[in-house]
Amino acid sequence: MAFNYISAAEAASLIKHGYNIGLSGFTPAGTAKAVTAELAKIAEAEHAKGNPFQVGIFTGASTGDSCDGVLSRVKAIRYRAPYTTNPDFRKAVNNGEIAYNDIHLSQMAQEVRYGFMGKVNVAIIEACEVTPDGKIYLTAAGGIAPTICCLADQIIIELNAAHSKNAMGLHDVYEPLDPPYRREIPIFKPSDRIGQPYIQVDPKKIVGIVETNWPDEARSFAAADPLTDKIGQNVADFLAADMKRGIIPSTFLPLQSGVGNIANAVLGALGRDKTIPAFEMYTEVIQNSVIGLIREGRVKFGSACSLTVTNDCLNGIYEDMDFFRDKLVLRPSEISNSPEVVRRLGIISINTAIEADLYGNVNSTHIGGTKMMNGIGGSGDFTRNAYISIFTCPSVAKEGKISAIVPMVSHVDHSEHDVNIIVTEQGVADLRGKSPKERAQAIIENCVHPDYKNILWDYLKLTDGKAQTPHSMRAALAMHAELAKSGDMKNVDWAQYK
Repeated sequence: MAFNYISAAEAASLIKHGYNIGLSGFTPAGTAKAVTAELAKIAEAEHAKGNPFQVGIFTGASTGDSCDGVLSRVKAIRYRAPYTTNPDFRKAVNNGEIAYNDIHLSQMAQEVRYGFMGKVNVAIIEACEVTPDGKIYLTAAGGIAPTICCLADQIIIELNAAHSKNAMGLHDVYEPLDPPYRREIPIFKPSDRIGQPYIQVDPKKIVGIVETNWPDEARSFAAADPLTDKIGQNVADFLAADMKRGIIPSTFLPLQSGVGNIANAVLGALGRDKTIPAFEMYTEVIQNSVIGLIREGRVKFGSACSLTVTNDCLNGIYEDMDFFRDKLVLRPSEISNSPEVVRRLGIISINTAIEADLYGNVNSTHIGGTKMMNGIGGSGDFTRNAYISIFTCPSVAKEGKISAIVPMVSHVDHSEHDVNIIVTEQGVADLRGKSPKERAQAIIENCVHPDYKNILWDYLKLTDGKAQTPHSMRAALAMHAELAKSGDMKNVDWAQYK
């Protein structure tokens, strides 16, 4: 079939007010760029005329500024799910301008398939190649692309020359059946491939191909510093000790690691610790640090949903695809984050907390309990089902005015029932097998900054020590209230709560 090659502006003109659009990608990797940038111009022009123009957006995870950023700034987003990292989008959400649905990433594709979010009118898919019979070869991420291609009335392809055709074969596209016909997902080791290297669609659904040359809007992360290095080393030392005492098999277990500076520091420490054997990863994103470890032979295989790497790193992968082809695979997010597979493989999960409380509840999404940061992402998919679930964070923030360990978290994303280990630069609190009161002692003694240890011990004196989970309901959020009042949690005065 001969496809219709059109401009990004012509493609954007196919999208109408009230449409739901589905996007490829997962993080800025592999997501639409050109068409959404033009869509923002249409929205701005319509608003200037006094006309409404907003769309719903379904994605795999976050996108780049050319999508979430520009569309937020012109108030073109009515509804959006799931995860995002764009500061302008975050501001719009916290100003009440966007209906934002923060859901587990493993659930996004199936909730769209189940019809929970409404119709998918148009899919915008970034590809490195598309064939006349409707085979779409994705670029740097899987996301929810197979599902939205299946459901959308129309498909627009961004054929992006910034991605090498060497990416063909990198993906393993597999979509499970829906209940009551769903079967097991037959992944028994991270390197198993169970699908096809492309998305197959009816070529008649492809209404236009937009040729682009637009690199991923990749985020770079700050270099490791003494604090993140210490957190990373604490994690590595803990895992090495667990392996030495037989808790972790001598062959080690696959790892999942979140995104960011601390995640890079943790992986760097694990790579340097030669008592830990070369390991595999079954995760949602692969960062630069993992690619380095694959080159060094410290990571044997990486299964993920996206290559969330800098463009230089991505181009290096494409150039060395003969080396990487049997060491990397990219999957749709409902497979990369599948709770079933995570539980089967025995994944060790390592994610970042905004704050944790004395009993091991973790807040990973909200500032002060009300303001969205980014979203839960895939951390819940892995945490609840992990062989060992680990959360990391610095013990303090804002020059010591905020303690990351508080009496009660202001928002709960991961309950004490799912969190095994908390790690700060101060040390490691192993919560496995402990009662709530024993967890509180372990967390205060091992993870809390010295400036806050006595403050938290004094909080516990306000509680009914006989209770299963001791709390003073009047004082539980007093450190947050003090931060809002004076700007420093250390100024909390427990005397008023006695």
